[in-house]
Amino acid sequence: MSAAERLSFYAGHFPIVEADSTYYRPLQPELARTWSERAPAGFCFDIKAYGLLTGHPVDQATLWPDLKDELTEEARSKRRVYAHHLPADALEEAWARTVSSLKPLGDGGHLGALLLQYPPWFVPKRANREELARLPARLAGTAACVEFRSPGWLSEDDRSRTVDLLRELGLALVVVDAPSVSGLQTVLDVTNPNLSVVRFHGRANDTWKARDVSAAERFRYLYSAQELEEWVPRARELAASASRVHLLMNNCYQDYGVRNAGELAEMLAGED
Repeated sequence: MSAAERLSFYAGHFPIVEADSTYYRPLQPELARTWSERAPAGFCFDIKAYGLLTGHPVDQATLWPDLKDELTEEARSKRRVYAHHLPADALEEAWARTVSSLKPLGDGGHLGALLLQYPPWFVPKRANREELARLPARLAGTAACVEFRSPGWLSEDDRSRTVDLLRELGLALVVVDAPSVSGLQTVLDVTNPNLSVVRFHGRANDTWKARDVSAAERFRYLYSAQELEEWVPRARELAASASRVHLLMNNCYQDYGVRNAGELAEMLAGED
């Protein structure tokens, strides 16, 4: 199949997709325009934010060429760079370009949300709360959801503070289903009445922290029918407080995510 045929086939079965490639390199407006033109009415894209914006290292070659010239002298010799290797105005320009690149999807009615996935080392402290507080201005009205990979944000000590902060900022909390070894809690809080997002990472404890496996192998987990059924009342609970609920399978090994998404969709449809 061509790319257009794949999208058409996929959209015939599901109403939403999460674009993950945009985490590794910035989304180009031309590609967003192509996606928007090819997508049927009602179909939407959740776009994972470029890793540079959420504190992850990125391949220097993926930076916009003119912003690459803004790197510190020390960073120019590195293959992977972080946001702190850019001056403040260059980083803000990266945010502005990211938001601008989403416009074709938004104009076409196909933009779901921008996913901001923060790494385990982005822990609950003042500087990082201040970083979150900058998001509304940077996003300029773009719908966004936040996923924390540090368990501390939703621990008993910090949960209320985190949920209240996201609610105040108008950001949707990403609810996760993840391996127990991750320490991540499934917290069914809705922090934005317009959107709730759930991401299913599988429950493979043995590969969650592995460094020598591919992303597909890391999330190699096929949910059982019983495990998915547990999510039917949870999804209903979220839908009672949010006008849209995005249920996204990140168990991206072979066709595991697609199979589980189809099974969960059937279960939810059977409840109607």
